[in-house]
Amino acid sequence: MIAADSKPALGRGFRMQWEPAQQAHVLLYPEGMVKLNGSAGEIMKRCDGVRTIADIVSDLESTFVTTGLDRDVQAFVTMALEKRWLEIRS
Repeated sequence: MIAADSKPALGRGFRMQWEPAQQAHVLLYPEGMVKLNGSAGEIMKRCDGVRTIADIVSDLESTFVTTGLDRDVQAFVTMALEKRWLEIRS
């Protein structure tokens, strides 16, 4: 489990942007592109190397008027770290 005070940020060589043609956020890198689903895009755009996991969860829960998103955010960030889409900044 990733510490709540960890600060995820886009991995080196990756860039995220909204792609109107796809109607989705995409993650661009030299070898290609990954189309993100809505939830992934919302999490990724908050991974700025400044906000902590706890901040990201709190912001998402506030924005979408819900609770209990910690597990989902943890699972996505863990997967994104494994794929090197994200890295933890200090």
